[in-house]
Amino acid sequence: MHTLKNSLIIILTLALGCVVSCRDLNELNINPNGVDPAIADVNFLLTTVQTNVGQTVYDIGFGTFSGIMQHTQQTGWFSGYNNYEWTPLSHSWNGYYSILMNNEEYFRKATQHSYEFHEGVARIMRAYVFGLITDIWGDAPYKDALKAEQGSSHFMPAFDPQQDIYHGILADLDTANMLLSKTASEYRNIVPKQDVVYKGNVSKWQKFANSLALRYYMRLQAKEPAFAEEGIRRIAGDPAKYPLIRVAGDDANISFPGTSSNVSNPLNTVYDAKPENGAYMRVKMGKTLVDVLKGHGDPRLGVWANKIQIPLKLVSGTGIDRTVEIDSEHKIREVSQDKVTAFEANGMKVDFDPEYAGVTISHPLVQIFNMNIANASQGTVNPHASHLNNRYRKTTDPLVLMRLISAAEVNLILAEAAYRGWISGNPAEYYADGVKESLRAWGVEAEFDGYIKNAPYDGLESIIEQKWIAHWTTAHEAWFDWRRTGLPALQTGPAAVRPVLPVRWYYHTDDEINKNRANAEAAIEKLEATPYQGTDQSKNSAWSKIWLLQGTGKPW
Repeated sequence: MHTLKNSLIIILTLALGCVVSCRDLNELNINPNGVDPAIADVNFLLTTVQTNVGQTVYDIGFGTFSGIMQHTQQTGWFSGYNNYEWTPLSHSWNGYYSILMNNEEYFRKATQHSYEFHEGVARIMRAYVFGLITDIWGDAPYKDALKAEQGSSHFMPAFDPQQDIYHGILADLDTANMLLSKTASEYRNIVPKQDVVYKGNVSKWQKFANSLALRYYMRLQAKEPAFAEEGIRRIAGDPAKYPLIRVAGDDANISFPGTSSNVSNPLNTVYDAKPENGAYMRVKMGKTLVDVLKGHGDPRLGVWANKIQIPLKLVSGTGIDRTVEIDSEHKIREVSQDKVTAFEANGMKVDFDPEYAGVTISHPLVQIFNMNIANASQGTVNPHASHLNNRYRKTTDPLVLMRLISAAEVNLILAEAAYRGWISGNPAEYYADGVKESLRAWGVEAEFDGYIKNAPYDGLESIIEQKWIAHWTTAHEAWFDWRRTGLPALQTGPAAVRPVLPVRWYYHTDDEINKNRANAEAAIEKLEATPYQGTDQSKNSAWSKIWLLQGTGKPW
């Protein structure tokens, strides 16, 4: 399973009335069960676009990229998730461009009727999705994309340079900031219930635009440092003109309605026909993240994970392996050193922590982590590992959200900017604000004073580590930070298909190359080959460097 539920985005799109799906660059497909774009209400389209973006972000951020960034590991269906066993048929950007087609119709209707609120939101959503595409793949159709309905001459759009896409994104966000800078009474046709992010709050959307711009200026930190510095300095230096998301109450989040399988947290066990063997049971906390959280005494660990059901305890003697019932609710499994030694002969250490134990990273025997014998062949239930918190078994929960951007991220971007001398202010204070707002977002802000003593500001490494932690369920953003900084200094495990982490997704053979070969091959040629391409037959490799990384010496 490369993502949490690959089909969920498409299903949800249909359920909410997806208007256009351009799954094939050689033809324009109209959904016969959807709403005719000519009569679709702009507010209805708003909900569709927002929810599709949210589902996409949740799907990748708590899916494949969570495995790469070692937040979680899968103990079943784990080859692509834990070990990066990808091919040019593993990931497609079709779903992303389908969202953009819907958003383009939303944008057209907004501009036709001079709905400035809707135009501003459409520009933010366009920037957001194109940002994901270029962040993940590199060069991609941008200026000539989304024009298939204009005729066959637009069926095979050029792949724009990644640099141009980033600059286009930032231009869109600057325009969105201007469009959303008026008082609420000056806007027309806002229907709060159709805005599932901010309920029609214009000022919060303006903060979203500028916060997203900060993200993309910092994305360019290593490649275009002067350009990145100017942009961040301009935004951070004028909060009246460029307000930002600085408190968790302004985070851009979408709730799961939870009323049916199509609009529920995709890990839930309620709508799973066989929950004992489903996705929730196979996704567990990764050792790298658990160990860091334990080292800091991080209160978020208990929010994200259950405690071990049956802890392991090392006892004296030989040949001992028994489960002892302490009371009606608690058990412990006692094992002797010879049993542990025999188990560890497979190269996997036993973790005797009585509360939390994360699964070993990229290991070929993750199903039997920590001497597991409970349905080990399927890698599902493991009473000696940290399963995700029970809230992830529900269809909806106040803390299980589609998180698009947060105050924690914004404050930590400002901390990095201050650390680099780009803006005034104490980086330690921005850092503390970032940590505090992440704790607040997860309902444990009361623990801040004690926590910050265990995780004090200590330069760039501490900033990126806290961003990595705060990007729980949005691990793709942690991956993007890791690529440009090399932090955290993550190591692969013994089952990883390469000795280093990947830096992009392959262009898809069927959806992105065969249907637009000349332009795709031109983009592939611009990738930078590296020693880690292994058996890949061309520069279309997950270990080839995109423009953003070329010449930076990062991440490896």
